[in-house]
Amino acid sequence: MAAVKPFFCIRPNEQVVSKVAALPYDVYNREEARKVVADNPLSFLNIDRAETQFGDEVDTYDERVYQKARELLDQRIEDGTFVTEDRACYYLYQLTMDGRSQTGIVACSSVDDYVNGVIKKHENTREDKELDRIRHVEVTGAHTGPIFLAYRNNETLSRMVERVVTEEAPLYDFVSEDGIGHKVWRVGDSQTAEALTQAFDQVPATYIADGHHRAASAVKVGLRRRKAQEDRGEAVTGEEGCNWFLSVLFPEDQLMIMPYNRVVKDLNGLSMEKFFTAVHEKFDVAKVGKEPYSPEEKGCFGMYIGGEWYLLKIKPENTSHDPVKGLDVSLLQDHLLSPILGIGDPRVDKRIDFIGGIRGLEELERRVDKDMKVAFSMYPTSIQELLAVADAGMLMPPKSTWFEPKLRSGIFIHRM
Repeated sequence: MAAVKPFFCIRPNEQVVSKVAALPYDVYNREEARKVVADNPLSFLNIDRAETQFGDEVDTYDERVYQKARELLDQRIEDGTFVTEDRACYYLYQLTMDGRSQTGIVACSSVDDYVNGVIKKHENTREDKELDRIRHVEVTGAHTGPIFLAYRNNETLSRMVERVVTEEAPLYDFVSEDGIGHKVWRVGDSQTAEALTQAFDQVPATYIADGHHRAASAVKVGLRRRKAQEDRGEAVTGEEGCNWFLSVLFPEDQLMIMPYNRVVKDLNGLSMEKFFTAVHEKFDVAKVGKEPYSPEEKGCFGMYIGGEWYLLKIKPENTSHDPVKGLDVSLLQDHLLSPILGIGDPRVDKRIDFIGGIRGLEELERRVDKDMKVAFSMYPTSIQELLAVADAGMLMPPKSTWFEPKLRSGIFIHRM
């Protein structure tokens, strides 16, 4: 069963929270991050991506970068930008996008739950990306970006969340520059907090929706610290901060997954005619025209090439009931990207790029017209597909899901 607990939160003071709150560190490249912090010196991206404090001659992963992150965090605590709660609390975090709201419970989740599979994964992680966040967590001694977790619908939790949201005034209430509404409630009542803890004791599993690398990094740092404690002959109680990591937990029915689209640099040496002939073997193909096409059902794909859009529909004999092989991202990979375009491992192949659905189909056209050859618009993976893959102990292909809205970093900090 899922173990969660309240924590002593470090959070922005109410006057600056809208300026501090930042999109996750991995949404930006270095140049984009530098522009954000230049425009907003209070943005948490200064701490999450501290290489923005240096010129290009300093490598992104230079040790000075992590030391600067620690220095900036300490400085912001010292000058009152951040305040520290005097007691352990849960929080509720509500995000509203285009009139649709989702409300999560901000808590610390258990490192042991991750190790033992109570927290279920659906993606592999890359070591190089893990190492960056491991150093960030180690040096700052803090979890600064919450892990986005999901749980299956639970009536008890829903009632408690609804009561707090409808009866209590929010701690924070602001709209970020991208139009997303953010509200936060502190669960200050000890009885409600205990009830939340007990309710999660009845939840058999939670699922990583977004933040696999942050979760893996937090867990590895926690296990290292635990081992160092044992090596010193100190008793491990399990309550030490390193045994818990920052998370926001949402019910499955409130989550929205957007498509994660693909663009490919070339046709793998094929002429247009041979490429289309190969595609026709696995897909039914219909020309759509100049109007951007977004698939309306599972098993369908949009394809933009040569200034035209096409509808591809996987032929019935190529579908699968396997939780992973039946995913649209797998069908495209297994029947087109790999055998026709030669994209063997999309995690490392430099000829493929991935475009989050939030950027729109116009971004696919822009990339093909600029530096790519062909683009594919996807039908989004469903939350039910994600849970089924995780429950089966399987892994999705990379870049299968794009969750919106994104959790902001810097609103909640858990210091170990």
